[in-house]
Amino acid sequence: MLDTSIAWSRRAFCTLLLGTAMIGCKPKEDWRLIDVEHMYPQLDFQMVNARTGERVTAQDYLGKIVVLFFGYTFCPEICPTTLLTLTSVLEEQKELQSEVVVLFVTVDPDRDTEEALKQYVSSFSPNVIPLTGTPNELAVLARHYRVAYTINPGPQPEDYTVDHTATVFIFARDGRLRLLAPYGTGNEDFGHDLMLLAANLG
Repeated sequence: MLDTSIAWSRRAFCTLLLGTAMIGCKPKEDWRLIDVEHMYPQLDFQMVNARTGERVTAQDYLGKIVVLFFGYTFCPEICPTTLLTLTSVLEEQKELQSEVVVLFVTVDPDRDTEEALKQYVSSFSPNVIPLTGTPNELAVLARHYRVAYTINPGPQPEDYTVDHTATVFIFARDGRLRLLAPYGTGNEDFGHDLMLLAANLG
């Protein structure tokens, strides 16, 4: 009986040591954005890169930290503000420039031609890639991540606005949706969590 008790105690002690060692090997992530690991599907889409006119898929961006944002070129505030914030982060944290790609998906493919998108993103970081596609391709991508967009008619048929989800989606290098950033997230919080992902801590 005594021998069995001693053996169990030794196993428990060794397990405790192993657990402590494992904790020491990987620091606990201290996310500032919203941690959504295992709550959304992997990055998955088929769209057109408006910079090049080439069709692209999620596979083309594996190995990069992907920041996914839905918007449109006529957006009066949310889109330019968010893209300027991300541009500022990439300018401040130059080490992220080779790690991060920002995919800007238009929710207004009728007005946002490839040329219009290319011109629009020229005001932001070169890391911002404009994506467009058919209405069905857009709907499939938006549905994956619970993104909503609604057209509000204006006085003229071409004069309308689009209400859309303003959340920023951030994927790890392996395509896992890792973090959500609400509209208004600042440079410091974006930079902090992107650096954690770049260090493979998420």
